Amino acid sequence: MGRLEDSVRRDMREFLSRIGRIGYLCLLTPSSVNTANSSRKQLNMADSEITDPKVAAELKKRRTFRTFSYRGVELDKLLDLGNEDFVELVHARARRRFQRGLKKRPMGLIKKLRKAKKAALPNEKPAVVKTHLRDMIVVPEMIGSVVGIYNGKVFNSVEIKPEMTGHYLGEFSCSYKPVKHGRPGIGATHSSRFIPLK
Repeated sequence: MGRLEDSVRRDMREFLSRIGRIGYLCLLTPSSVNTANSSRKQLNMADSEITDPKVAAELKKRRTFRTFSYRGVELDKLLDLGNEDFVELVHARARRRFQRGLKKRPMGLIKKLRKAKKAALPNEKPAVVKTHLRDMIVVPEMIGSVVGIYNGKVFNSVEIKPEMTGHYLGEFSCSYKPVKHGRPGIGATHSSRFIPLK
């Protein structure tokens, strides 16, 4: 029986080295391979209900999403952080900006966002707060708010998500239309320069 297990392990090692997952080798035994195959069969059944509690727990574990963390701090703790603690987490440019102190306009925007959040009904998005402050740094307090960021022409509505923390508002409202090169016109190339215009 030992030789069979060794050959299975060898085959698994060869297979995993091909796909680059050697780190999982220590966890794999022939019994776990069999249970993985049986759970895979149960997953492939389209209409059948999953009755095995182990398989259901395994499915639930797979379905759990990765919780957001900003530089090692989870979202709940990030929202509870004071300004001084948050300043230590951000990059140097933002840190210097916060240390110089926020002026009247950025503070006014944060107050408007607070007011819009309070006025919003439960499970509803708050009203859009328009701003020209493209250089405003997204702080955790702004998460969940909707900001209309001016791009020089229109206000683009952006819902502030946790992943935006520490970025500038201007990064989420592009001020130019990205170039999509079409076909070149007449006179663009050397050969088309001498084609007579109609």
